[in-house]
Amino acid sequence: MSDETLSISLFLADEADTIRLGEELALAVRPGTAVALVGDLGAGKSTLARALIRAIADDAELEVPSPTFTIVQSYALRFPVAHLDLYRLSDVSELDELGIDEMLSDGVCLIEWPEMASDVLPKASTILLRLTHEQDGRRAMIEGSRRHIERLERVFAIRRFLERNGKSSATRRYFSGDAAYRTYELVRDNNDQYLLMDWQPQPPGPALHNGKSYSEIVHLARTVEPFVALDLYLQSEGFASPEILALDMNEGILLLSDMGRAGVLDADGAPIEERYIESAACLAALHDKSMPQAIPLPDGTGYDIPRFDADAMKIETSLLLDWYLPHINDGKPTADSKRQDFFAVWDRLIAKLDDVEKGLVLRDFHSPNIIWQQDRPAPRNVGIIDFQDAMIGPTAYDLASLVQDARVTIPPDLQARIMERYLDIRRKNPAFDERVFLKAFAIMAAQRNCKLVGAWVRLLKRDGKPGYMKHMPRTFTYMRAVLDHPDLAPLRDWFSRADIDLNSH
Repeated sequence: MSDETLSISLFLADEADTIRLGEELALAVRPGTAVALVGDLGAGKSTLARALIRAIADDAELEVPSPTFTIVQSYALRFPVAHLDLYRLSDVSELDELGIDEMLSDGVCLIEWPEMASDVLPKASTILLRLTHEQDGRRAMIEGSRRHIERLERVFAIRRFLERNGKSSATRRYFSGDAAYRTYELVRDNNDQYLLMDWQPQPPGPALHNGKSYSEIVHLARTVEPFVALDLYLQSEGFASPEILALDMNEGILLLSDMGRAGVLDADGAPIEERYIESAACLAALHDKSMPQAIPLPDGTGYDIPRFDADAMKIETSLLLDWYLPHINDGKPTADSKRQDFFAVWDRLIAKLDDVEKGLVLRDFHSPNIIWQQDRPAPRNVGIIDFQDAMIGPTAYDLASLVQDARVTIPPDLQARIMERYLDIRRKNPAFDERVFLKAFAIMAAQRNCKLVGAWVRLLKRDGKPGYMKHMPRTFTYMRAVLDHPDLAPLRDWFSRADIDLNSH
């Protein structure tokens, strides 16, 4: 991506416009960003900085004093924010004591009167915002790298989307980001609160097999269309998912109902038995539905749900080969012979899935993606929020992801009750074959756990997120449980040949 400097010019009619610009900058800045605020006295620098800090804090009453005399005011927010006023510095050497580099290592700096620091601020990560008086208002000139300006332009595009849909006076706050290309905002309008999904198309990534990238092979959604189609399908069949209140398919922007924050875990992070059991009942109701091959979209086109095919299953399990095995073998790559042996085992296991029930696989039906809907009748008491990557495949996969929740320890007795609730409902369907389903459950649980043990290491090694490694012992506990199934003997034997001690975690 080019490091060329681009610019945006905005007219701010009044103080409210200046505050709104500060709030929108709060949606665009990331740790490592410096915002250099330039302007005469009274140009609005402090007003903008105060609005930005309060927006990141999501606290309209937060005390934000001027740093004129203290030089630096620091705020421990979603990420650290330092508000600096360099007006009283007499020499550039005094900058060394402030430690701006350290502040930018994991946080954001807002710098008033930044001229003295112009030679030390990193150009690629600095946004220059110049405020000048114009008529009865102000002119804001914003300069920055392409990535900064494109991010701001996206923020402004969302503003225009909200204006077109009757939310011109709404406030916006960062909510979460579950991927580099998909983020969520809280939108508040009067006493109502919504979620806004900002989904920018995802590049496919490097080709790995037959000219396809990993995301293409495993059928990860790259645009907003799958989410829209599957959301409309779930609602039409009586399930609880976010209501789409407004959308722009081309821009990838959706305004959604806010389903709340109640999940299936208690305050200590332990599973709430009733909610897990009702989630199993919701899955059973979903799996009893006949799944259409294509779902109509609002623009008149249709969405064809991809298949959870052998290539997808095998490349997911390959995370164990690519990340976990090198991790336990001093960084040595996995030998080709061991890889071929592993995939030969999975070819045999996948062949055993020919006769199992196929249907909609939500893919990640577990605690982070279930919102409890108190006082709603079943199955709408279980809110489903993550389904854009859904496929047609063995329905047992989703039950495995719930019973063996990757992020929560589900005790064996609770696992049994969750399973029994699901099976008790499915047994009422004469076409349901419990023995074949349990075979599919064991195979798909093993497939998912092979993926996860590699994913935890990838998050550590590639993404610098060591916290996920705490899930490794649980994942192996779940793995050991399903490897007792007789159909998984070939995989159990492979672990032995690969010198993986299943009891060492």
